[in-house]
This record gives sequence, structure tokens and C-alpha cells, in this order.
Amino acid sequence: MVDALRETHRVLKTEGLLIDLRPAAVHRRVGFSDGDGYRLQWVMRETFEDDHAADRAVADVVAEGRFEVESRMLFPCYRVMDNLNDFTEWLTEFIEKGKFTSHDWLVRRVEQEIDAVSDKPKIVVSAPLVLRALRKQ
Repeated sequence: MVDALRETHRVLKTEGLLIDLRPAAVHRRVGFSDGDGYRLQWVMRETFEDDHAADRAVADVVAEGRFEVESRMLFPCYRVMDNLNDFTEWLTEFIEKGKFTSHDWLVRRVEQEIDAVSDKPKIVVSAPLVLRALRKQ
């Protein structure tokens, strides 16, 4: 990734701006929303090797003096799913892309919780995003 950032530096105009928007390296939280708020139920079990490598790459090009961190923001991101099928589809894709271990345990727990209530709540996955603005030096 450092090579990609160096190439980005090469092609950016003087004092150009590079936007780095990625999920924060924290475990996603899964819960329910029934219209009256959000109830946290479980925490996913992801690994963050790629996220930490990307953070190190950004730190490297900043340390080299190629970019300066102009601003950094952390803000929440919520994925709201109407039913178990939507959640299972999202989770399957998430696990395959990230090469994470199976979260079948989570699907079973979500399914059990939904089956136990009469009003079907929405399933909410929350995790913050990090937005960095890097100014070319």
C-alpha cells in the first residue's frame, strides 16, 4: 500500500488532497432497533491485520514528508437490515471479502432473538468510519 500512496503523491497536484475513508479497526457491533432505540446484543470477531497495515502505510508516507494529515474524523456508520435474510447475505459477503472466520454462531443468535419476539426488529450493524484528509507536501 505504501507504493500506491507514493504513486498517488506523484500524480497529485501540488498541495493536492487525498481522502482516506476506511472502517476503523474496531469490532462491529450487532443489535436491534425497534423504533424506540438501539439495543446492542453481540460483538463480531474480526481480525485487523489489513487495517493495521493500511494505517502503517499512511503513517509511513506522512513520516516521509510526502503528506500531512490535515484533518481526521471518526464518525458512526450504521447498516440497517430489515430481516435475517438481508443480514445473512451482508454477513456472508463481509466474511468472504475480509477472509474472516465463520460467524454462524452470530446468525444463530440473531435468529433465536428474532424468533423470540413478536414485533420483528431491524438488525443493526454499527462500526465507526475514519476519514482522513492528507495534503500533498
